[in-house]
Amino acid sequence: MHYTTNGQASKDRTSIGLYFSKNPVEKRVITTGAVARNLVIPPGEPNYESKSSFTFQQDSHIVSFMPHTHVRGKDFEYKLVYPDGTSKVLLSVPRYDYNWQLVYFIKEPVAAPKGSRIECVAHHDNSERNKFNPDPTKEVRWGPQTWEEMMIGWLDYTIDGQNLRTETASR
Repeated sequence: MHYTTNGQASKDRTSIGLYFSKNPVEKRVITTGAVARNLVIPPGEPNYESKSSFTFQQDSHIVSFMPHTHVRGKDFEYKLVYPDGTSKVLLSVPRYDYNWQLVYFIKEPVAAPKGSRIECVAHHDNSERNKFNPDPTKEVRWGPQTWEEMMIGWLDYTIDGQNLRTETASR
């Protein structure tokens, strides 16, 4: 969660809800990010492209996505590239909105064999046409503040061969 000061005392009303499994958990869900930290968005650039990737080291299944940019983010796409070179788009967000960040849960987990790669592509609008852009005359780089920029393709996955029930029992 990012907080940006505004010079006034305020209250945080954040809350969380937890669900506990009634049965032993079999697989750990792993969260990772395909990150593009080398952002250098020129002043006035209406369609800057950023790319990132993540390679699976074990046979896995993808369960969700959460694209993340800041106020200059325009769109975001996740593509799965298989070891044989074939690929398919798993998620396309054509009108990304910083104020409406969502986690996209997949109806059925998607197999990602060892060596498969998630490739993320996003576009950023640093022009005066972007009504959310704080200053289109400035170069923008990676940073945690809203006036800076990020590009992270968050995803959650499980490892196929994992079984926490038997791993826990054998300890």
